[in-house]
Amino acid sequence: MSPLRWWSPSKPVESGRESAWLSVSKPAREVSPNSTIQSRRSSDAVVFQAAALCLNYPESDLLERVDVIEAAVAGAEAAESFAPVMTHLRGENLRELQSFHVQEFDLSRKHALHLSYWTEGDTRRRGNVLAEIKQVYRDSGLVVSPGGELPDYLPMVLEFAVHDPERGRGLLQRFRAGVELIRLGLINDGLPHAGVLQAVCHRLPGESPRTHAEVQARFGQVQPVEFVGLDLGIRPVGPAGTPALVSTGSTDRPVGGFER
Repeated sequence: MSPLRWWSPSKPVESGRESAWLSVSKPAREVSPNSTIQSRRSSDAVVFQAAALCLNYPESDLLERVDVIEAAVAGAEAAESFAPVMTHLRGENLRELQSFHVQEFDLSRKHALHLSYWTEGDTRRRGNVLAEIKQVYRDSGLVVSPGGELPDYLPMVLEFAVHDPERGRGLLQRFRAGVELIRLGLINDGLPHAGVLQAVCHRLPGESPRTHAEVQARFGQVQPVEFVGLDLGIRPVGPAGTPALVSTGSTDRPVGGFER
């Protein structure tokens, strides 16, 4: 289980663009609509990168970055949302943090970080959706090193949104239902990462649904998972042909969705 390695907050992105960690701390040279938009984009990039680091499987280098992450999200006006996870990272040793992550994000469907799982479940169509995500990465011209993760892994999508805001935010919006359901699940279970998802959703268009029922009404109805290999000939859909969402009543690990 390796952390993502696209870029480090201590150095610029390989493409030559300045690290979002640094740009957000610089005062604006002038007040104009363009500078306001740029400031917002830089702030979004900080939140997305910080969220990617905090949601990924923890390694020792994450603990070394906690102070940097905390300072960066404070500059992006997201300190309150990240405060619980900062406390969590400081309050446990690495082994305990890793065990917590495996239990809550790898072994539980309620907090699954693979976005297509929430709309496609363990169905044959999911493979097509994953291929479409890979194509988005290729179209960006970036070299993506997934480190064994599926391309719909939320921390990976968040980092992609830092490098390619248009395509990355497009993916986050395409799988907004999954992002919101993860957020609600973390809130309901009182986990420290809930604020991280709240900060991410706050950076996306529109208000977040307040309940699971509102997610259903906005993005589609919860439907049973299709069993791979059965020739059912149909696939459940939500209102107006939107993808059906997957129920998370069981805490069993979904088949084939969580390879590392």
